[in-house]
Amino acid sequence: MLVGLQDSTFGTAWGNKIVTTGLLVALLSLAATLFCVRKEVFEQSFSLYPAHSAKEMENLLHLVRNIVPPLTPEKYKGQDGKIGIIGGCQEYTGAPYFAAIAALKVGADLAHVFCTKDAAPVIKSYSPELIVHPVLDHPSAVEEVENWLPRLHSLVVGPGLGREDAILKHAKGILEKAIMKGIPIVIDADGLWLIAQQPFIIQGYRKAILTPNMVEFNRLYEAVIQNPVDSSNHHGCVLRLSQAMGNLTVVQKGEQDLISDGEKVLVCSHEGSRRRCGGQGDLLSGSLGVFAHWAFLAGPEKTNSASPSLVAAFGACSLTRQCNNQAFQKYGRSTTTTDMISEIGTAFTKLFES
Repeated sequence: MLVGLQDSTFGTAWGNKIVTTGLLVALLSLAATLFCVRKEVFEQSFSLYPAHSAKEMENLLHLVRNIVPPLTPEKYKGQDGKIGIIGGCQEYTGAPYFAAIAALKVGADLAHVFCTKDAAPVIKSYSPELIVHPVLDHPSAVEEVENWLPRLHSLVVGPGLGREDAILKHAKGILEKAIMKGIPIVIDADGLWLIAQQPFIIQGYRKAILTPNMVEFNRLYEAVIQNPVDSSNHHGCVLRLSQAMGNLTVVQKGEQDLISDGEKVLVCSHEGSRRRCGGQGDLLSGSLGVFAHWAFLAGPEKTNSASPSLVAAFGACSLTRQCNNQAFQKYGRSTTTTDMISEIGTAFTKLFES
């Protein structure tokens, strides 16, 4: 019919209008499709929902269960994790202890604390189960720790580190050596202070996990992004910081823990406690050091090709919150981090082995 119409001037003009209209409709349809796709990608990337559904949470916990190594009679000491804690000075001896003992109670076989000479006797007195090295303020600290790196599965840098220039310089050198050896690294507390001053130290290292609280996150975000945090879009800010740091994993601790590898944002909304006593972040960083080792060791077949750092971070956040919740149910306002650490065994079983 159109061919017949195009035999006349009127028919040709009408046909052209039909073709033009059809092309316009097609272009509008394509634009709408692209918009929908971009919108879907945007929503998925920024995890605009306040929390995951119960099914999604269970799926994530299933991935964590996949990386937990079974306890068998054939195993030998050190196989399930040898974790190094870089931190501990005269003022701060509790933080490295909490991180190290949490790592042991989660399932690591050995925990080493590399601290200053003054801090070593105090940390040793807390527990005979920790291996304590009084080297962090020694001129050859970097070399001393480097000698141990081949025997460690992961590092936790920052608990009780302090901000003395010489110690931070040594921590920087240790980070550089660990990166060269491909060791998973968790950075917390004053380790994050160091990274805020010199982000390039860790930038682009995908086996690094940063665990800032709100104050630490704001400081780090402003140092890297050169803009203040958008308080109306925490998800977007965590995602953006991760991307700017080369897609290493960022865990923003808070009412809900936001975890991003620069591609997606996970929300850990597992019920915790209302107490905000010191040391809870050390519990998280120590346990995360263990989960990170397990996740990278397990490989993509166990994590369903998900980022090992994301799986490890979600596991550590969930466990920390469960410990906090159990302790708070018992002790309420008087709950301390020591109480929370005592709950690690039962909390771990409930989440990952029941």
